[in-house]
Amino acid sequence: TFTAWCNSHLRKVDITINEIEEDFRDGLSLIKLLEVIASEKLPKPEKGKMRFHKIANVNKALNFVISKGVKLVSIGAEEIVDGNRKMTLGMIWTIILRFAIMDIAVEETSAKEGLLLWCQRKTQPYRNVSIRDFHASWQNGLGFCALIHRHRPDLIDYHSLDPENAIDNLNLAFDVADKALDIPPMLDAEDISTKPDERAVMTYVSSYYHAFASSSKAEMALKRIGNVLDVTMKNEDMMEEYEFLSSDLLEWIAGKIPWLESRPEDNSIEVVQQALEEFRAYRSNEKPPKASDKTRLGILFSALQTRLRIANRPAYSPGDGKLITDINEAWDNLERAEREFEEWVYPEFRRLRRLNYLLQRFERKCSNLEGWIESSKPFVEDTDIDGLKLADVSALKKKYDAFMLDLNAHSDSLSWNQINETASSFGDHIEECLQKQQKVDELKLEFAKLVAPLNKWLDAALEDLQDIYDVNSLAEVEELESGFNELNDNFGNMESDRNRIVEIIESLTEFEALANEYTTINSEDIDRKWNEVSSLFPERKETLVELRDKQQSDEELRKEFADKANEIGPWIDEKNQYVNYYVRSMEGTLEDQLDNLLGMEQEIKSYGQNINEIFDINRRIHEAMIFENPYSKYTIESIRAMWDELINSVHSSIQEVDNEDKSGALEVKEFRQCLVSVGLIPNIETNDEEFERVLSVVDPDGSGTITIQEYIDYMIQEISEEDSVEQIVESFRTLANDKPYITEEELRRELAPDYADFCIKRMMQYDQPGAPADALDYTSFSSA
Repeated sequence: TFTAWCNSHLRKVDITINEIEEDFRDGLSLIKLLEVIASEKLPKPEKGKMRFHKIANVNKALNFVISKGVKLVSIGAEEIVDGNRKMTLGMIWTIILRFAIMDIAVEETSAKEGLLLWCQRKTQPYRNVSIRDFHASWQNGLGFCALIHRHRPDLIDYHSLDPENAIDNLNLAFDVADKALDIPPMLDAEDISTKPDERAVMTYVSSYYHAFASSSKAEMALKRIGNVLDVTMKNEDMMEEYEFLSSDLLEWIAGKIPWLESRPEDNSIEVVQQALEEFRAYRSNEKPPKASDKTRLGILFSALQTRLRIANRPAYSPGDGKLITDINEAWDNLERAEREFEEWVYPEFRRLRRLNYLLQRFERKCSNLEGWIESSKPFVEDTDIDGLKLADVSALKKKYDAFMLDLNAHSDSLSWNQINETASSFGDHIEECLQKQQKVDELKLEFAKLVAPLNKWLDAALEDLQDIYDVNSLAEVEELESGFNELNDNFGNMESDRNRIVEIIESLTEFEALANEYTTINSEDIDRKWNEVSSLFPERKETLVELRDKQQSDEELRKEFADKANEIGPWIDEKNQYVNYYVRSMEGTLEDQLDNLLGMEQEIKSYGQNINEIFDINRRIHEAMIFENPYSKYTIESIRAMWDELINSVHSSIQEVDNEDKSGALEVKEFRQCLVSVGLIPNIETNDEEFERVLSVVDPDGSGTITIQEYIDYMIQEISEEDSVEQIVESFRTLANDKPYITEEELRRELAPDYADFCIKRMMQYDQPGAPADALDYTSFSSA
């Protein structure tokens, strides 16, 4: 057994012994054995092969053992050099006790008692196993099998074993330990089943303890490193996301502000209408996702600072110009430019639409005037009157007077230069022939004088009654109604002139003299226009009623939206400010925070009915083509953005806080699993007494549950300890087999690929003398 134990360590330096009393005589293998098991360098051995050289080497080994607090009774270098089997075995047993058993500490016991207690604790749940000593308790082999199954249940099907098959059980345990656990066979199954030796059993069982302890230590190191890397990588991911989102958002804002501040050089209605459509698309489609990004940035920043504070790490400081205050300032500038653009585009669109309407009216009036001018040209341009008879000239004079009346009737619609000069010249010519005129036919002249202004008024009335209305307010409707009423009153006043014209036409009909040389206007045109105007009045009145109803409905919609928006906007503003402050301050316990956030979430859900109502109002406003609302500073786009920001803030905050079960507490078993999962305790090495000590710290009243806040407080205490960096360094040293550096190959062998890549990318080269070229400095990395 002792030979096998020695070889299990010496094989690490490629040495094997066969006869324990012979192979340690020169002291060289003994020195190597001590260097391996103590992980220390002994004094350089003598190179000679003389007896005094061997004694010197053995003395160096024995002195090292003595320096470790071991008293060697009756064991001298001469006896070892002489090959005294009893002394040599005694020396090896002393070494085993000191380096393999003495350091074992379980609860309040150590060494042999500690090893025995460890075996009892580990095998306690197993049937047919009762460990009371290191001889008879191991005879049926189930004790060894139970130890293996407790730590590696995948290696042995314990429940299929028969306590009566001691030899089979022992050989199974020895074979599995050799092949799967790298514990070479040290015992003989026949000897153990009949008369086990206590020292041999203790030596072999101690190998189990150290094998599992070493595995647990490596497992704990891996978990601690994995936990630290998880936190660090998550923090870096959050930092990268923050940097990307903030850069993207600031770049987007920087591009949008000049667009919102620009005004088109071509100020046509088509261009302004296109700008309005682009602005509404920006408000509805482009801005809301960016508002969500802004909210996400605030949540990211707060969560990141909290994680760093808990991990006892320096606060995160974003790149230049990317602080939350910088982003808020840029966002405020964007909304200022947005408001200014909105204050320009809607009035400008209405102004241009009104101008376009006036232009159409002007063109229609011009067309009518051009027609009248063209019809008048033959009369004023006819200058061949010298050869006319007196009666014809007199009649022409009267016709000229009538034409001038018609001309004056149109004088408010046109600037006359050429036609006025022509008419004036023509009038002068007629005056020369005035003495030749006869008595004017009074009846025809009266008709001409009455018909000219009436015809002009009817033309204007037809134009007004057929005009296209473009109104956006009740005030504009009232202005139109006032004009309509005035037109209707004038229509009644024209009734007497129209009746007199009918009487004149009837008189001229009796005299068979309907042809009227004093005017180009005939009674048929007057009748037609009069009847047309009469029919248009009720239609226009009905149109005005519809316009008033429409504007009253629009006004009610505006006020309904404004009332709702002026209630919702301040409410959301208040809640957003509260959530932002609350998330940043993190006041109270986690349970209090979670309760408050869940209560706020329920309050928001209940308030959602108001949001649905304002969306329905806005749908009706959109269908009614209402563009402006002077009764509220809030738009549906701003309400939607604010509402989305509030929901996202509360939801994300709940996710940050609610990282445990809904009860807000952990059961004892869950608490232990949490500690194992983050690497603070190993799963198999830590005994129940150690866990009870931790539990007494976090649950001093023995309630059986650990609140989230108690768990967080304990985690902060553990992570914030002064030696937390030392723990990480020690974990890397374990993976590096106690070297002050670690290689890329070792990192890739021990860690998951993403963890290994992360470490390799960030670790500096270890440049101390004697280190290989690929040595990496894990100490500086752990301190960073």
